[in-house]
Amino acid sequence: MHETITSPHNPKIKNLKKLEKASERKAQNLFVIEGLREVVLAQRAGYEMDSLFLCEEIFVPSKEYPLPQSSIFNFQFSVSKPVYDSLAYRETTEGIIATAKPKKHLLENLQLRNNPLVLVIEAVEKPGNLGAMLRTCDAAGADAVIICHPKTDIYNPNVIRSSIGTVFTNQIAVCETEEAIAFLKQHHIKTYAAELNAAKFHYEQNFTGSTALVVGAEATGLSNEWMNAADEKIKIPMRGKIDSMNVSVSAGILLFEALRQRETLNH
Repeated sequence: MHETITSPHNPKIKNLKKLEKASERKAQNLFVIEGLREVVLAQRAGYEMDSLFLCEEIFVPSKEYPLPQSSIFNFQFSVSKPVYDSLAYRETTEGIIATAKPKKHLLENLQLRNNPLVLVIEAVEKPGNLGAMLRTCDAAGADAVIICHPKTDIYNPNVIRSSIGTVFTNQIAVCETEEAIAFLKQHHIKTYAAELNAAKFHYEQNFTGSTALVVGAEATGLSNEWMNAADEKIKIPMRGKIDSMNVSVSAGILLFEALRQRETLNH
């Protein structure tokens, strides 16, 4: 390590804490990654790494996720456990934090197969929900995630934490709703909008072709723009006393129904 930091009042530590704010992340063109798996996944995804903060007292190496070579970091610091504890978001900490430069997540950069499965998320507000949906997309093998009109940025520390690094393993595009609609139509991808009062259940649709599953914010649902543009509207059966479901759970149900149909077709 080039420098050892033992005080939480060190300017570099103070600056790291500033990156909790979206405005600072934008101004500095940096974001924070906590955890060995997350740092390694970011490095494997081609992110430009900036600084490494390592607490050698608690850091445990991993064969599955080996610590990247020190040469990829511009700056390296050894931090004491009290300093690291003041930085860490997780209760079960791993002793490693890094900063990296964000990427531009453009629709035109998405690489899609012939019959892609895409999740579209409109106006997501809660970082935990966004992170959970990214985990589900990774698990379901979705081709891409399109985030329309986001209320939180994907480099929010809570998104990275709740996604357990899948923010780096998914293909992601961030855009406005009208851009997403035009892109999907241009690529002949059929859109299925989740809507409480839809006539058909999700399992009555055929998701084996080019498919985009569209979910909205829990409080307001999808915009009128999506409701008017969608090829089909679908609903998930609700048998309880309330007619609301966590958006990440809804997305998981839709994605794995699509995965089930596709795997059944292939077998």
